[in-house]
Amino acid sequence: MTVKATQRDEQSRLAELKSIGILDTQAEERYDRFTRLAKRAFNVPFVTLSMVDENREWFKSKQGIEQTELPREGSFSAEAIKQDGVTVIQDVTRDPRFSAFTRESGIKFYAGCPIKTLRGYRIGTLCIADTTPRNFTPEDHACLLDLSRMIEEEITVQSIANIDDLTSLFNRRGFLGIGEHTISICKRMRRPATMMFFDLDGFKEVNDQYGHAEGDKVLKNIGTLLLSVFRNSDVVARMGGDEFCVLLTGTDTAHVDRPLENLAASVELQNNATPYDIGYSVGVVEYGDRHESINKLMEDADDQMYKQKRTRKSETSLSA
Repeated sequence: MTVKATQRDEQSRLAELKSIGILDTQAEERYDRFTRLAKRAFNVPFVTLSMVDENREWFKSKQGIEQTELPREGSFSAEAIKQDGVTVIQDVTRDPRFSAFTRESGIKFYAGCPIKTLRGYRIGTLCIADTTPRNFTPEDHACLLDLSRMIEEEITVQSIANIDDLTSLFNRRGFLGIGEHTISICKRMRRPATMMFFDLDGFKEVNDQYGHAEGDKVLKNIGTLLLSVFRNSDVVARMGGDEFCVLLTGTDTAHVDRPLENLAASVELQNNATPYDIGYSVGVVEYGDRHESINKLMEDADDQMYKQKRTRKSETSLSA
């Protein structure tokens, strides 16, 4: 496998992790019950349900430890997600990869099973650890696998609740959830963020003249174009009807012209292949201190979008 292919795989994995909307969320009983069960079943002092982000191992659920996250580099989970099966280190002191971590944590035994999404991306691990070396039997292996599969089912349910059935983009619920966390991270790291709110022009006419099946095709095509134009790190959602949102991280309004130009060119190319034309109005707003929530940022972008729509309608009427 080439380095570039590996980098693409990792970007896709990170995008999948973000799409679930689980990162930096509060502890939840539906996940804590599995880590408590693992702690009792294996009689170990430490259990974590870890999500492996770009630079960190973040704990969605934990038993026996105080930290909420650790650096990804040199972590057990960063190694465990590299393979499909269970990773077992019966005596960590004999593994030079984790010598520094062993001295700091006192951990001598580790077993971790990757947590996978429906599409097969390994986004994290269910891990157990002990302060003494120990054996890991076939029965232990099967038990850890079973618990991991149950966690995957919970994550699948959570993912489906956040996804729009038609376009496979985030729905409003998913967008607001992940958007709130994305904004808080940008604020903490002092990085810019920009919201785009899109409303399609001419969509009602497509439904009226060509039927709802053709209208659904338009919505799916627009969703595909948005995903192709914007980055994996950007959050793309269908908010309902013919409205779409994009939250761009690390980008201010001075750097949105290129993706908007690419989107306009892609939509024009698509219109050339249909008997109708689809356009859009868009509101663009940069995140600032006045935005106390993702809802406020979205409202401002929505207002900007309607101002553009009214201006375009006025210009059309004057030219008629």
